[in-house]
Amino acid sequence: MVRYRFNIRTRSGQRVDNIQILAAAESDAERRLRQMYHQCEIIECQARAVQSQADPLDLEGVIEIISNEPVMPSSLLDPLRNEARAH
Repeated sequence: MVRYRFNIRTRSGQRVDNIQILAAAESDAERRLRQMYHQCEIIECQARAVQSQADPLDLEGVIEIISNEPVMPSSLLDPLRNEARAH
């Protein structure tokens, strides 16, 4: 994704700076901008790539790395626990 920063002049002549829109392409960002500010004049547009956030940490994967042994997922442990209680 790319963060687009716009400086515009509204149809009434007022200047609005630093409008930031996150979009995949400049045309998408400009379309969204024009939905908010009808008939505006774009004075300046700057683009900056945004780093995507990493996926959430997998606790079982971290335990496996630390212990250097495969860990049985907790979703598989629940049925085993229920069987142990039944006996």
